[in-house]
Amino acid sequence: MDGFPFIRDGGWKAVGLKRPESWPKTILYGLVVGVFIVVAGELADFVGAKIWHEAAKGPALIKEAKTTWKAALLGLGLVWTFAAFGEEMGYRGYLMTRTADIGNRSKLAYFAALLASSVLFGYGHYYKGPPGVLQSTVSGLILGGAYLLSGRNLWVSVLAHGCSDTIAIAAVFFGLAG
Repeated sequence: MDGFPFIRDGGWKAVGLKRPESWPKTILYGLVVGVFIVVAGELADFVGAKIWHEAAKGPALIKEAKTTWKAALLGLGLVWTFAAFGEEMGYRGYLMTRTADIGNRSKLAYFAALLASSVLFGYGHYYKGPPGVLQSTVSGLILGGAYLLSGRNLWVSVLAHGCSDTIAIAAVFFGLAG
């Protein structure tokens, strides 16, 4: 058994942390999905603002990035560690896999796991207000879809999540977003 014996099914590969067949393809896929998340997030924010008459609230960490380059770099380090890696490990790698276990990891079980984990991911961002929950749920669907379409390669969703958050921090730092 490779990995840590206390992780069910034999280690990191069980959650999708395996060496991809092609790192360049994985990185490219992650970047494309990350940009798609930003575009879809803007659309979801627009719809959310129409429904709730308010825009999604951004995390204080990203807003802080506009103060200094040190704050921006700190923000990047934190989002890549806790949001990109941590949330993807928890929501896609662990939660989707364990939820799909209920249905013997069938296609239908993974689809139900995608929906459930995306809704939970959305509500995990409740601090952003109702439009932010919608925006994060859409992001969760995209990240989870990318995870499944890549053959459960968690690196794709980690890179996509990190890329989308990096775009947000860069936009705030350079004054392109509030």
